[in-house]
Amino acid sequence: MPSTFLMKLKDIQPSQLYISKKKLVKIQQKLDVNNPDSLETIPVKKQGNDIVYSDGHTRAFAAYLLGWEDVRVEWETEDLDWEMYEICVDWCKKAGIFSIADLESRVITHEEYEILWYKRCKDMQDKLTKQRKNKKK
Repeated sequence: MPSTFLMKLKDIQPSQLYISKKKLVKIQQKLDVNNPDSLETIPVKKQGNDIVYSDGHTRAFAAYLLGWEDVRVEWETEDLDWEMYEICVDWCKKAGIFSIADLESRVITHEEYEILWYKRCKDMQDKLTKQRKNKKK
């Protein structure tokens, strides 16, 4: 299997509830609108029946805004906390987010992003860590 391959944006499940406007502007400034290869490859992971972004939501959203239907992806090779990703995907599905296009109304200031997304994730990670410690006892 090739290390990178094309996927339709509509077929990748987000694992993030918001897009930081600051991060989006930074990516848009670096992106060559006429060259899809100028977009850094986006890592994805198969989870159950879904192909999920493990990173690169902002890059994918920038591609979506340009009208691109496909992006270059690669299978995630890092050993990440997949239980955390399952929780994030569940949050997204409950919020009606099934593709990157669904984040269009969720582009927020970076300050809001830090509170609404980073803090929520940190709280969830703390809760998971506590639960895992309690299971070991």
